[in-house]
Amino acid sequence: MFGRLVTRKLNATAIRRMSAAAGSHGDSTKLWKNISLFVALPCVVVMSVNVGLHMKHEFECPPPRPEFIPYEHLRIRNKRFPWGDGQKSLFHNSHLNPLPDGYEEDEH
Repeated sequence: MFGRLVTRKLNATAIRRMSAAAGSHGDSTKLWKNISLFVALPCVVVMSVNVGLHMKHEFECPPPRPEFIPYEHLRIRNKRFPWGDGQKSLFHNSHLNPLPDGYEEDEH
C-alpha cells in the first residue's frame, strides 16, 4: 500500500513537471525565430554572393580540358544507345565527355 502511494506521488510529480515545461514554448519559439532571421538568412545571403562571384570567375576562365587517354576499360560500348548515333550518352557534353575514339571537337 505504501509502495502504491509513493509511486502515485512520483507519477503525479513527474506529470506536473512535464506540463509546466510544456507551457514555456513561447520563449524557444522566439529564440528559433530570431536565430532563423538574424543568423540563417544572412548566412544564406553571404554564401549566395560568394558562390555568385566564384561562378563568375569560372565562366570567364574555365579550367582546361583533360588530355584524352584511350584506356581500354573506359567507354566500352557493348550495345549502342537507343538515341542519336548510338555513341553519345543521354546527357552528352561534347566539350567534356569523350567518345571511345576521343573528343569530338578541338579545344579553342
